[in-house]
Amino acid sequence: MVYRGRPGPSESVAMKLPVPFVQLPLTFDASRLAAEVGTIDESCWRPHTHGFPGNDALPLLSLNGDPTVEAVNGRMAPTPYLEQMPYMRQVLASFGTVLGRCRLMRLSGHAEVNPHIDMDYYWRDRTRVHVPIVTQPTVRFYCGSDETHMGVGECWIFDTWRRHRVVNDAVESRVHLVADTVGTLSFWELVSAGRPHDRVDPNWRARRVDYVAAHDPPLVMEAVNIPKVMSPWEMRSHLTALFGEAEPSPQLQRLAQATNGLTTTWRALWAAYGTDDAGLPEYREALERYRAELARFGAGIVIKNGAPLQKTIESGVLKPAIARAQSSGDPETRETEHPAVDLASPPPAVASAGTKDLPQRAVPKARVGRDPHFDRPLMIVCPPRSGSTLLFETLEQSPDVFTVGGESHRLIESVAGLRPEAHGFDSNRLDTTDATPANVAEVRARFLGALRDREGRPPRSDRLPVRLLEKTPKNSLRVPFFAQAFPEARFLYLHRDPREVLSSMIEAWESMRFRTYPNLPGWSGPPWSLVLVPGWRDLIGRPLHEIVAHQWAATTAMLLDDLAALPAERRLLVRYDAFLANPEATVRQLCGELELAWDMVLSGDLPLSRYTVSKPEKDKWRRHEREIESVLPGLKPLLDRSAEFAAR
Repeated sequence: MVYRGRPGPSESVAMKLPVPFVQLPLTFDASRLAAEVGTIDESCWRPHTHGFPGNDALPLLSLNGDPTVEAVNGRMAPTPYLEQMPYMRQVLASFGTVLGRCRLMRLSGHAEVNPHIDMDYYWRDRTRVHVPIVTQPTVRFYCGSDETHMGVGECWIFDTWRRHRVVNDAVESRVHLVADTVGTLSFWELVSAGRPHDRVDPNWRARRVDYVAAHDPPLVMEAVNIPKVMSPWEMRSHLTALFGEAEPSPQLQRLAQATNGLTTTWRALWAAYGTDDAGLPEYREALERYRAELARFGAGIVIKNGAPLQKTIESGVLKPAIARAQSSGDPETRETEHPAVDLASPPPAVASAGTKDLPQRAVPKARVGRDPHFDRPLMIVCPPRSGSTLLFETLEQSPDVFTVGGESHRLIESVAGLRPEAHGFDSNRLDTTDATPANVAEVRARFLGALRDREGRPPRSDRLPVRLLEKTPKNSLRVPFFAQAFPEARFLYLHRDPREVLSSMIEAWESMRFRTYPNLPGWSGPPWSLVLVPGWRDLIGRPLHEIVAHQWAATTAMLLDDLAALPAERRLLVRYDAFLANPEATVRQLCGELELAWDMVLSGDLPLSRYTVSKPEKDKWRRHEREIESVLPGLKPLLDRSAEFAAR
């Protein structure tokens, strides 16, 4: 039985398929593809944009062929890596379609792609073609309530509108070719001849596409993908489809009325300005007025796939309604960013009416001699597995803070001068010598470009500076760099019982979910996990509990030294045990000290953080009591120093 039909206009909220998985009638020589991949140096692989452990990529088609840029707004071109892969180019050409961004995606053993839904604008008219190059039968792809294994050399697409994830329950890495496409008539005819994953048809066959020597077929690549100004007809199409997906809610009719007001206004503005820059202030004003209505009536409404309607409208319609500066962001969470801001001078005043309707803080007063873009950024620092994610996920609910949505591994380590390989993989340490004007400017621009508030809104250029909240354990080795890059930064040291931290670090290594450098050059132990500390080469052959003890000690010693060198007003402390015992009081006191608004009520136990490995329980560290007790005597001077710092 073959799959007949494809998504039509009525299903245009995303590349929405009537079935979770479709196998296309193509197969490829995976061993030849793997051989081509093997010719690329390991250093060319790039960590996942959001630092998901065990996830990395090798760009094949990217913006202007630049493998360091992951933006999707502009002309796609082959990277130097694809130029070295003749069969890979033949495989891409065999799809018979216009190609967007294409990458090799690697998922290391015992790692996973976190559950998510592709609901941003980029995915509305695109599907992802998967060709497994290296895989094992235990690698499972989950989509909605279904799951399948994509066999080596096969060709698949899936429904990105359903919640999906991938689990590699094996030791070896999984490598897929992943190609984004809007499709063509011939491509969708290929899909219509495909096979749903749960259908068995003994007569169904896939055509083998073998390598042809000296054959270099042309590739058709995207050049136009994000509108300068979204047309009113496209906007109405998006919104109509999304409201058709919304679950019943008492507020839905009120939101629909507000939405009709936006599309009516947008149609009038389009008639007056079209894509002329002169109309941009009024377009922005219309969007901000609607955002206020969306926040008022859209909270709590979900769509059929479980995603919040408010967030889906923001990321899929409002954010791309006006073309924005290109960014290195991953389209799984964003494909365009807010307008670029000159980091060398204060931001220009931007006229914007309708601000009285927005639930935001007052416009900041002039700050002579102060950072014009970042108002007292807050950096949570501590050894890994100290509970920083839970604290971060709690504080990010303040209406005053902006975050990048998670950890900033990719944001920082994709800056050429800050990559681990630029320092010979010695460690994640960054100090003032790394804070060159170029590195600082790029890091600041990347943070500013990625920031969102708790409603998913970027900071407005006329309401700078903003309060940045940042949490990445590696940054505990980078305090001098961030202290110079963000002159007003405050560093919040989260102190947790070291026995609990060591136990959680052991658990993290054993889970294989936190492999930051799975192919660390010169390392022969288990795939390197968590922070890369100085002296790691001396740990080769050492048992795991000694490895994590060194990680904790190196991170803590360096962190305490760096914090002690800062003025007292730039460092704060939170005790993890006090935070768990009384989250409400701790957070309210902390927000008071930091001059952050807080309008939430924390009742009962806090939810588990996103990186929880196993359920918390009293004295859980005793699962590794023998190993931990064996290293504590050697750590005693540092344990005493850490406890004294926390007591002060």
